Amino acid sequence: MWGFPRCGYSCPGFAFYLLSRQLYNRPRNTPLEEAIQKADVLIEALQWIRQFRGKITVIKLGGSIMEDDRAIMHLLLDIVYMETVGMRPVLVHGGGAAISRAMAEAGLQPQFVQGRRYTDEATLAIVERVLAYEINEELARRINELGGLAQALNFKTTNVLRGERIDLPGENGNTIDLGFVGNVTRVDRATIENLCHAGIVPVIPSMCMTKERQKLNVNADTAATAVAQAVEAEKLVYLSDVNGVRRDKSDPHSLIHSLNLKEARQLIADGTIDSGMIPKVEACLQTLERGVRKVHIIDGRLRHSLLLEVYTTKGVGTQIVKE
Repeated sequence: MWGFPRCGYSCPGFAFYLLSRQLYNRPRNTPLEEAIQKADVLIEALQWIRQFRGKITVIKLGGSIMEDDRAIMHLLLDIVYMETVGMRPVLVHGGGAAISRAMAEAGLQPQFVQGRRYTDEATLAIVERVLAYEINEELARRINELGGLAQALNFKTTNVLRGERIDLPGENGNTIDLGFVGNVTRVDRATIENLCHAGIVPVIPSMCMTKERQKLNVNADTAATAVAQAVEAEKLVYLSDVNGVRRDKSDPHSLIHSLNLKEARQLIADGTIDSGMIPKVEACLQTLERGVRKVHIIDGRLRHSLLLEVYTTKGVGTQIVKE
């Protein structure tokens, strides 16, 4: 549908032309100046292409971005590009809004406990159908249409996430039952790495299965973190609907481009990082402590935000590093 030919190393020129329009948004006086500017973008990207060639990057897709079809198309195009120039992207996704719509059509009212969807048997059946099959297979199909190669990894094909049910701590030492909600305890690293080595993008829904073969709903951030840790990813990228960590949350121009663990904890302590950004940053810190080298938070609605973050020196979001 969108036509992106799989043409090996001749593709970068086209994709970085798109990048150049983002990076050099000013009038061009002559065709020669335009050509030089495009070459500058390619040269800037070269060091990052060489550095990350052969390295796994886990990309978490979810939230409101899933409702923006144009944003999804550009993100998937970025993933095709990353694989074409030698990176090994792995896509982990949620699908909360689509699940809620399907529940409404079935006459079910979503319930959330401490940010997690309460999942009874009826809800679990909808989560499995919408998340593990419809969204999962659609994302893989669209990557293939864009000229890449992708494999949907779900309960019908190959399940790569094993887990166990969880309860949340409540008041007075009691626990809160979430129904069929779980955490990932084991990741099938071999299957994911074999696909990556073959130039195929693994597409993984945020569901897992217990050793008793019970299917469970999993928070997408949690699932992406588990995958990144298991495959010892070079990067974990959270696609958000904000451009990263800001010194003033209401001002997108106050973006902090780079933080280390100590600085991030200080920003949480002094209230600069607050509300919904706190659990996301805390997940980033836990991921770094367990071996992933860099974690990024970027605005997935920005056209080609993945390429701009990975292949330019300054980036467009916040990267968090251990030191």
